[in-house]
Amino acid sequence: MMPSLTTAPDWVRERIAAGMVIPAHPLALSSEGRLDERRQRALTRYYHASGAGGVAVGVHTTQFAIRDPRHGLLRPVLELASETVSACDAATGRRTVRIAGICGETAQAVSEAVLARELGYHAGLVSPGALRDWPEDRVLEHCRVVGLELPVFGFYLQTAVGGRLLSRDFWTRFAALPCVVGIKIAPFNRYQTLDVLRGVADSGRCGEVALYTGNDDHIVLDLLSTWRVPGGGRELRIAGGLLGHWACWTRAAVDHWQRCQRAVQAAAVPSELHSLALEVTDANAAIFDAANGFAGCIAGIHEVLRRQGLLEGIRCLDPAESLSPGQAEELDRIHRCYPHLNDDPFVAEHLDRWMQ
Repeated sequence: MMPSLTTAPDWVRERIAAGMVIPAHPLALSSEGRLDERRQRALTRYYHASGAGGVAVGVHTTQFAIRDPRHGLLRPVLELASETVSACDAATGRRTVRIAGICGETAQAVSEAVLARELGYHAGLVSPGALRDWPEDRVLEHCRVVGLELPVFGFYLQTAVGGRLLSRDFWTRFAALPCVVGIKIAPFNRYQTLDVLRGVADSGRCGEVALYTGNDDHIVLDLLSTWRVPGGGRELRIAGGLLGHWACWTRAAVDHWQRCQRAVQAAAVPSELHSLALEVTDANAAIFDAANGFAGCIAGIHEVLRRQGLLEGIRCLDPAESLSPGQAEELDRIHRCYPHLNDDPFVAEHLDRWMQ
């Protein structure tokens, strides 16, 4: 039996702490609704070639329904991404952080953590979707038990898409768990985002628990923000992002993240980054279908990737998931208004090689 894990390898912790772009990996389906392995691999190669430091698989953007026994896609999808990342790393001399989505109540979550560990994943993003009615003490114990098998990435998910409110005290106690390597902050709410920062500060693990934005409505400004912890001389900042928004136009996203990193290090934020922040949020509104309560968010990502040739179509495992009325026109608008946000030329140059 493999020994239980409570901490990530040093290089993983160092890379996560330094910050990186982590796209949430979509699911490539054929027109018949079967896993399209060629395009699935092409997507992983695209993220690697774009300069992403990690990849998150089996998360919301990958579609939670991959776990449904009717589809049986959890293991194949996790395995395919891990194998492809390993091959890309071997060819380039890089090391990419692999994060697996962990879902369900404790028995299921532990089973998924064991599977992810066996397939070479370095941490698990623990979804709160099945834990909405649990008391916070029980949620903490759930995370601790999962953390015996795989280092844990916390996830504060907005209530509009299945998340729940969590107190600052919860985040203090969560960050104190030795298995925790990072937190994806995605409540789409500034007050709740600050609760996470204050919780990590109070945990005594500043510098050990990395903070990543999942606030797709506030990406650039999150990356530019530094919070000076009152009374302690410490600073907290959001080092990177783990985002469905970064599943498309990823090469441009890496450039945006790098520009934010340089601005923070220089303690000088140029005005064009404030303009970029608004443009990225406007683009996200179209891709994620904010006007319709995010109903078309996965389909919106798929449509961008389809237009670039990376996906055959926008089909999801749930046939009801598709673009909302007017969403395609909104995608046309942002592509026309913000040509600097896309990476179409980069994809066109390399697509044939990624599809081999």
